[in-house]
Amino acid sequence: MGYNVAVVGATGNVGREILQTLAERAFPVDEVVALASERSNGREVSFGEKDILKIQTLDDFDFTGFDVALFSPGAKVSAIHAPRAAAAGCVVIDNTSEFRMDPDVPLVVPEVNPEAIKRHTKRNIIANPNCSTIQMVMALKPLHDAAKIKRVVVSTYQSVSGGGKAAMDELFNQTKGIFVNDQVTPELFTKQIAFNVIPHIDVFMDDGDTKEEWKMRVETNKILDRDIKVSATCVRVPVFIGHAESVNVEFANELTVDQARVLLRAMPGVTVIDHRANEGYVTPVECVGDDMVYVSRIRKDPTLKYGLSFWCVSDNLRKGAALNAVQIAEHLYGLQPIDLEDDEKFLTMEVEADAE
Repeated sequence: MGYNVAVVGATGNVGREILQTLAERAFPVDEVVALASERSNGREVSFGEKDILKIQTLDDFDFTGFDVALFSPGAKVSAIHAPRAAAAGCVVIDNTSEFRMDPDVPLVVPEVNPEAIKRHTKRNIIANPNCSTIQMVMALKPLHDAAKIKRVVVSTYQSVSGGGKAAMDELFNQTKGIFVNDQVTPELFTKQIAFNVIPHIDVFMDDGDTKEEWKMRVETNKILDRDIKVSATCVRVPVFIGHAESVNVEFANELTVDQARVLLRAMPGVTVIDHRANEGYVTPVECVGDDMVYVSRIRKDPTLKYGLSFWCVSDNLRKGAALNAVQIAEHLYGLQPIDLEDDEKFLTMEVEADAE
């Protein structure tokens, strides 16, 4: 049996990645349509290696007869068109921030809280969490189940692709311009992003946090446990793709480094590459195009009775967005997904280290 699938925002970074992920994971489709704004009407996007789809206009598209729509067009667009698709009987999986904190909309990471998916029937919408939240809760889930997390302090190192194609272009153009002594004029970012880091993602809130930092706190509470205290500092770095996070965790109960390593290795979608040697960790450039969340630098925090720190990286366009949305659709329809496997480029390192 195949499904009729609509991909909304198909010309953007995440929309293109959704189409690629659907094809790679052999999601059973009878029909796939690519939707975007009127200015993109008629443009072409790839679906897998062979198929080409012509962009159709979202504004006048009729979702009747479609089973699922994967949205990534921006929150304001989702606010208008996601309820319209849902009212037509199409289940919406929305990648924007518009519905994440709606109490009637489940916020889902399938490896962490798949049971929440069945609560989608109130609005016929399922929300995809923020990319930074997804990779963090993937690593926190097995640790919380074992030792109960009290508090998390996280600093993020987020790539510019989280801001869309225009943000990637700005990094490229600024970098190129600096080498030929052109004046740098920030457009999308508040300051120069090339050869710099910016501790400012999304708008500032009254308490001094940015909205990105607020998202990490409230989304972790909704997905994992409302009693976990989260303090986040979110930073944009001059990397094209791949988010990294330095995570410090305080537990209610004892959890050793060795125990944490075993638990994380058993977590679906997580790979531990943690060797106290040169190259014994994963960086963003190495996770591009990969589906896994990589955890490295696991160590005890000597300032806490029960505390650990670790480093995690993931492709924010894959597990942080497109893959998570497609996995939700797979769970929704009880499909058997393709198994996620450790990346071959790290297998040799892992085998050699385990043999020491």
